[in-house]
Amino acid sequence: MVYDLSHPIEPSMQTFPGDPDVSLAATREFAIDGYRVRELGCGSHTGTHVDAPAHTERDGRALEEFPIERFVLETVRVDCLDLSARDPILPDRVPESDVDCVVFHTGWDDHWETDRYLDHPYLSPETARRCVREGYAVGTDTLNPDPTPSPNAREAEPDGAPAHHALLGDDRLIFENLTGLDRVPERFELRAHPLPIGGDGAPVRAVGVVDPDDKPS
Repeated sequence: MVYDLSHPIEPSMQTFPGDPDVSLAATREFAIDGYRVRELGCGSHTGTHVDAPAHTERDGRALEEFPIERFVLETVRVDCLDLSARDPILPDRVPESDVDCVVFHTGWDDHWETDRYLDHPYLSPETARRCVREGYAVGTDTLNPDPTPSPNAREAEPDGAPAHHALLGDDRLIFENLTGLDRVPERFELRAHPLPIGGDGAPVRAVGVVDPDDKPS
């Protein structure tokens, strides 16, 4: 079984505050030209995407430096559905496992395209460091593993992007804006191949691959 875990790329879709807007417009019409072509404009961190170390680290590796097999990961899903807006995800949530990646299932994708999507749970700095110690890449169904700027930010929240720096500084990939994690079992294979544009990050088509005998009931 294969489950789509990606948000569609659409005009004016939600992006991280300050990132480029998304545009998608026809440049060739079938009735006029006999074929169809659309022009896409977007940032490298649009929609469901992967962050490369070059995103936040001065000497971090770019996407094109990663072998293609790094984007196929044995993954464990961590239930964080009990958390509320802007709650930290604490280190005791991080499992000990033989997988390549841990994805944090907050259910915040239900708020996609709303202001509330900015107020998602986030990884505490120590949680990110524990993921590094366990050797995990990280995925999340939120806009950011760190707190996203919002009028609802709290004084106790960490400044900057410590989760990004901990993970990307250790050459760990980050997959953001996943969706539909309720459809996959606790353990599954994540395939999230980026567009081959290299650099600091790129949209991915993230899918969860599941043995039919292991699919959620």
